[in-house]
Amino acid sequence: MKHRIISAFVFSLFISLSGKFISPSFGQDPAESPVLLTVGGKTIQRDELVYLISKSGPVDSSPGISREEFEENLDLFINYQLKVREAEAQGLDQTEEFRREFESFKETLIAPFLIRNSLEEGELRKAYSRMQEMVRASHILFQFPSNASTEDSLIVLKMALKVKGDIENGANINELAVQYSDDPSAQTNRGDLGYFTSLQMVQPFEDAAFNLQVGQVSDPVLTNFGYHIIQVQDRKPNPGQVQVSHILVRFEPNDSLQEANARRKIADIYTEIQKESTVWEDIVLNYSEDLASNQRGGILPWFGVGAMIPDFEMAAFSLSEIGEVSPPIRTQYGYHILRLEDKKPMASFEELEESIRSKILRDSRSRMIQSQVVAVQKARYGFKEEETSVSKLGQELNSVPKSEFNAQLESKGLNQSPLFSLKGKTYLANDLAEYMKDLEVRNTPKEGTFDFWYDRYVAHILSETEVQDISSSNKEYQMLTKEYRDGILLFSLMNKEVWQKGLMDSLGQEEYYRKNISNYQWKDRAEAFIVKVLDSGQLTSARNQLSNGGYNSSLIKAFEDNYRSNAPLAFQTQSGVFEYTDHPVLSKADMSKNYQEIQVDGQTYLIVIGQKFAAGPRKFEESRGLVIRDYQDYLENTLTQSLKTKYPVNVNNAVKEEAYLALNR
Repeated sequence: MKHRIISAFVFSLFISLSGKFISPSFGQDPAESPVLLTVGGKTIQRDELVYLISKSGPVDSSPGISREEFEENLDLFINYQLKVREAEAQGLDQTEEFRREFESFKETLIAPFLIRNSLEEGELRKAYSRMQEMVRASHILFQFPSNASTEDSLIVLKMALKVKGDIENGANINELAVQYSDDPSAQTNRGDLGYFTSLQMVQPFEDAAFNLQVGQVSDPVLTNFGYHIIQVQDRKPNPGQVQVSHILVRFEPNDSLQEANARRKIADIYTEIQKESTVWEDIVLNYSEDLASNQRGGILPWFGVGAMIPDFEMAAFSLSEIGEVSPPIRTQYGYHILRLEDKKPMASFEELEESIRSKILRDSRSRMIQSQVVAVQKARYGFKEEETSVSKLGQELNSVPKSEFNAQLESKGLNQSPLFSLKGKTYLANDLAEYMKDLEVRNTPKEGTFDFWYDRYVAHILSETEVQDISSSNKEYQMLTKEYRDGILLFSLMNKEVWQKGLMDSLGQEEYYRKNISNYQWKDRAEAFIVKVLDSGQLTSARNQLSNGGYNSSLIKAFEDNYRSNAPLAFQTQSGVFEYTDHPVLSKADMSKNYQEIQVDGQTYLIVIGQKFAAGPRKFEESRGLVIRDYQDYLENTLTQSLKTKYPVNVNNAVKEEAYLALNR
C-alpha cells in the first residue's frame, strides 16, 4: 500500500475543477470539526487534513494509510499551513490580483453544487439515452397566420385534429402532407423527415416522436413553427457514424432531358466500376461533378444519423463492408454512387458530453432547465410572492419604458410595494428598480416592462440565495474553496520568496555555487563521435570514412552529410563531450583507442575518441540550471525553517489520532 503524498506547496492548483470527488463523511450541516493544530495562534481543523489526504488518494487499490505515510503527510501539511500563514501576514490575500483570481475560481468551483447542475446532468443523460436510437417519422405542419388571434389558433388546431382522425382511419400521412402541410419541403419529401435522433429536432417535436410507437399518430404538437401531426414509421438502434466517398452527376431537377442524360451517365460509370482493373480515385477524378471532393477521391466528412438528406443517408448506412459500392441513387442534388470508407459505433457519454451540453444550452431545453431551477429554488427557500401587489405593479408599469420606470414608480407611490419574501426578508419594488438601473437588454422584451424585469430579478435573487446557502452550509464546498484559496496564496508566496528570487538572484546563485561546489563536479570526460550501425551493408563505407580521420568537426560533418544524402536510414549518430564511465556505450569502450568497433546489446557501434578531460569542478555557467534548481530548494527549506520559528506549531495529539483513524475506516 502506497499513498500519494500531499504536495508541500500546491495542494490545489493543478487538480480537476469538476468537484466530482467523494469527501470522507462531510454532511451538509456538519458539527464543528475539532482543532488539530495551531500555527502561530491560528487554528486548523482536523477535517482539513483528512480531506486533503483523502483527495490525494491511494495509488493502488489498498485502503487506508500507514502510520509512516500519515506522519509524512502531517509534516507536509504543517509546512503548507506555515506558508499560508505567512502569505496572509504579508497581505497577499488582500491584493486585487488575488481577489480577482479567487472569485474566478469560486464561480467554477460552485457549479457542481448548484441545483442547475443536477437538472442539466439529467437532461444530458436523457439526451444520450435517446441517442442510442433513431426514429423515422413523417409529419404535417399547420402554421398560424400572421398575428393570429385565439380564434385563428383554434381553427388551426381543429384542422390538425381532423387530419389526425383521417390518418387514424386509414389515410396515408405522406399523401395528406402534400395536400395540407405548410412545410415547404413536403412537396418533395411528402412529409418524410427520414431518420433522426436526439437534439436534431426542436424539443417538443423530439419529445412527442420518441414517445410514439411505430405506426402511432400524435396529438397536435405545438412548437414555434405551429402544430404538427407526427406519425412514427420506424425505430431502430443508432448505427453510429460512417465515412463514405461518392461520385456525383448533377442535373437540373426540372429538366427531364438533362436528368435522363445524367441517369445514363451514372449507369455507365457504375458499369465501369464493376471492372476489376478500375481505380475508384481515377473514376472520381474524371467523372464526379462534386468539385469539393473529386480531387481527394470523393471522400466526405464523417456523419451520423440526421446529418445528410434522407436518401443519401439511408444508402450510406445500408453499406456494410469497407469498400462496398452502392448502386446509383437519386437525390435533389443529382445521381450518386457511394463507397463505404469506414464506420464506427456511437461514442461514449464521456466523449459526447460537452457536445451534448453545448446543444442543450442553445435550444429550448436551456429555458426549460432554468424554469425548473427557479421552481426548485422557490420551494427550497420558502419563496412567497405578494400576488396582489405584483399584479398591480404589472398593470401600472408594463407599458412604461425602462428609462422611465424608476420615475413612474416613485410618482405613483409604488416604490415600497412588496414583491416577495424569501428566507424571512421582504423585497420591494424599489429593490427591483435598483437592480434594473445598470442592466440593459439587446431586444425590446415581448412581455411588459415590469413582467420581464420582475422575472429576471426573482431568478437573480434566488440564484444569490442558493450560492449563499451553499457557501454557509455545504462543508464539501467550503473545504474545496479553502483549498483553492490557500493554494493561490501558497503559489503567490512561493513565487515571491522562492521561485522568482531563485531565478533572478544571480549573486545568490554564484554564492550558493561556491559554497556547494562539491555538488557540481564533472566525472572523467572525453570527446566522442558515436555511430550506431542500422544497415550493416553500409558498415564498410563508414569504417573507411572514420577509421583514419581522428576526432574533428570536419570529419563528423562530412560523414553526417554523406549518409543523410545517400543512406538516411543507415546510421544514428551523436557527438560531443561525454562522461564516459556511466555512458551506456562509452563505458564498454577502450578509451585509449582513437577508433574502435564494439558490440553493445547486439548493436554495432563505431566510435571515434578525441581529447580526454580529467574529473573536476564544473564552471558556474555549465551548472547554472542545476544551481538554480538547488538554490530554489535551499530558499524553500530556509523559508520553512524560519517560519517554524516565527509561527510556533502546537499539535493536539488526541485529535491527530482521530484523523489517523478516520483515514483508516
